[in-house]
Amino acid sequence: MEEIEFHHTLPIQLRFNDVDKFGHVNNTVYFSFYDLGKTEYFAAVCPGVDWEKDGIVVVHIEANFLTQIFASDHIAVQTAVSEIGTKSFHLIQRVIDTNTQEVKCICKSVMVTFDLEKHESKPLSEEWIEAICVYEGRDLRKKKTSTT
Repeated sequence: MEEIEFHHTLPIQLRFNDVDKFGHVNNTVYFSFYDLGKTEYFAAVCPGVDWEKDGIVVVHIEANFLTQIFASDHIAVQTAVSEIGTKSFHLIQRVIDTNTQEVKCICKSVMVTFDLEKHESKPLSEEWIEAICVYEGRDLRKKKTSTT
């Protein structure tokens, strides 16, 4: 996998209930950090979206927990789109320590655009694709392979 450049960083305020009895942030809490990162990413990149009609749903998610986060740590979630298909796109996210830049956890998700009125997946609009590619600074469209 090529090195991802993260253009979107969201500082996260740790809450008392994020920490478990072992004194570190519980692994289940990371997913709420990633949800916040996704929400803010798309608010910045595609501000004109009608979220009453258009949705984005997670169809696959995986996380690699690299090192613990403690209540006194200062963290942020970084979000980038790494690939765009017809109806789906791949998100790479990571939680970092903002003081040391140490990566605490890496998350990979496959997201699908969803018509909330019809309750079915739908193709990504050209407007979204263009906005994401401009924001990320490169063409992320999945290259179609030809069979010969």
